Amino acid sequence: MLVDAAAGVLAPPAPVAAQTTRTGAFIGRRLGPDFWVAVGWLVLVVLLAIFAGNLPLQDPLAIGASKPHQTPSTEHFFGTDELGRDMFSRIIFGSRVSLTVGSVAISFGMLVGGTIGLLAGYYRGIADTILSGVSSVLLAFPSLIFLLSVVTFLGQNLFTVTLALGILSIAPLARIIRANTITYSNREFVLAARALGAKDARILIREILPNVLPGALAFSLVAVAITIVVEGALSFLGLSVRPPTPTWGGMISEGGQVIAQDPRVAFFASFAMFSTVLALNFAGDRLQAYFQVREGAL
Repeated sequence: MLVDAAAGVLAPPAPVAAQTTRTGAFIGRRLGPDFWVAVGWLVLVVLLAIFAGNLPLQDPLAIGASKPHQTPSTEHFFGTDELGRDMFSRIIFGSRVSLTVGSVAISFGMLVGGTIGLLAGYYRGIADTILSGVSSVLLAFPSLIFLLSVVTFLGQNLFTVTLALGILSIAPLARIIRANTITYSNREFVLAARALGAKDARILIREILPNVLPGALAFSLVAVAITIVVEGALSFLGLSVRPPTPTWGGMISEGGQVIAQDPRVAFFASFAMFSTVLALNFAGDRLQAYFQVREGAL
């Protein structure tokens, strides 16, 4: 029951169905149909990458199976490259490397950097000084030199590239989660939990983490997009996964060598990377804006 200020009487609360409808309309209005288009594209790319081995695709490594530089047809949707390999199949299988590197590296960075950020933002003092100092050192170290060093000494493979990019993602993720943790650690519900005698571990896991996590996950989509671009740049420079494993960056590099004769070789791989990165950035930005609005309404 609610008080009607004009009539001075108690008014019945709005029906649950109406409240749910308004909430759903708010979510749809905030995120928008273009957000769901981006999510749909990402879901399609992920499903194709996961089930690529079960799809009726040609062997992406088969050299000379078809004539080089064939135009798109029903047999080769995107045509063939300079070695006669099916480009559609190579793009689908190449998405596995980009998505694996992006998702695993950011997950590793979120796990390590998130823990550092939570502890530094909650305890402050000497713990914040030490953990923030570690993050500052990681941020100050030249990223390209670090990547070159790791790839040179540990070899060019999927694990090495993913580990190197995951280590580089620790510092920025730790900074973001630390700032959010500081904001929530002074909220009323945290102070109430402390007053009731809750332990620090319970406050971090039950009170702060659920509020910090949505914004961090939204930012992680943008971080995945950045990581995919970096992996593509490494492939372009010949420092990522070794050929003949197909990668988007490697295909762009190969297409750059024959771009005057057949620009399709680089175009389709570039379009796949551009569309995926754009969808990740757009979805991440929309989710960040949505969670910030919800936070401001509290």
